[in-house]
Amino acid sequence: MIKTMKPLKPHALKKGDVIGIVSPASAPSTSEKIEKGVAYLEKLGYRVKLGKHILSQKGYLAGEDKDRADDFNSMIHDKSVKAIFCSRGGYGTPRILSLIDYKAMRKNPKIIVGYSDITALQLAIWKTIKLVTFSGPMLAVEMWNNIDSFTEEHFWRMITSTKKVGVLANPIDDSLIVFGNRNANGTLLGGNFALVMSIFGTQYFPDIKNAILFLEDTDEAPHRVDRMLVQLESAGVYKKIAGLVFGRFTDCVPSDPKEPHLNIDEIIDDYAKRSKLPVLINFLYGHVAKKLTMPIGLRARLDINKQNIQVLESAVE
Repeated sequence: MIKTMKPLKPHALKKGDVIGIVSPASAPSTSEKIEKGVAYLEKLGYRVKLGKHILSQKGYLAGEDKDRADDFNSMIHDKSVKAIFCSRGGYGTPRILSLIDYKAMRKNPKIIVGYSDITALQLAIWKTIKLVTFSGPMLAVEMWNNIDSFTEEHFWRMITSTKKVGVLANPIDDSLIVFGNRNANGTLLGGNFALVMSIFGTQYFPDIKNAILFLEDTDEAPHRVDRMLVQLESAGVYKKIAGLVFGRFTDCVPSDPKEPHLNIDEIIDDYAKRSKLPVLINFLYGHVAKKLTMPIGLRARLDINKQNIQVLESAVE
């Protein structure tokens, strides 16, 4: 692993810059999503370069592991490419972590955007070279089809402005649940819960001491979320981190509602109390159309009284 003490920020994106599009996990379901996503970016004034295997198919993967990694590495090596947007999540990113050229990325840092399965890659990048990345909208998910205006405005400001990010907060009509009576300062780390746990205990899992850990998930049965939360508890994670943020857990319902069960809200509330941490629940982040972009690796403050996260620095330079 490459060791570095100082976090690394990518350069702000400017009109006319080239954005590379890759599929590190699964492929988009149709070429139309790529075409319309590209049109959206070009309309905003950016140029686009597509990875060779963006629509390749090998079961649920966008082609062979080597091909998906090669697409990503090619964008890293290409100095004309200023940002790399993932087409979608799905599954497959953890399979290519050992194939990524982290040294080249350190020498030529870029904006890297994605969420869901891309979480594994983003945390591996932070662990390896301390590059800030962005858990935000993807080309063939949000950008191709009338991206939500809240999502859009927040995302583009994050990666184009060198000003301090400032407050991340739900809209006024979108309430939060709060546990704890103190604020927390720490580094924003996290993403999709299942993918966080897929690299937990591996060489790609970052140091979470004093982190503000944010988690979301989709289509996971409540007992599986329970299992992951108790694993964090048993591993002593709640004693290491500074605060905890739960985003949206969509379609996380029992496989058989007729059988005795706990619902997802009951499980999250239970672990929030047990953690004895400052906790925000129902934060507007996750597999939802309207969402905040989360900058992985930035210093932030979780404010219990104001019920928000205050990012204390800029995301790009």
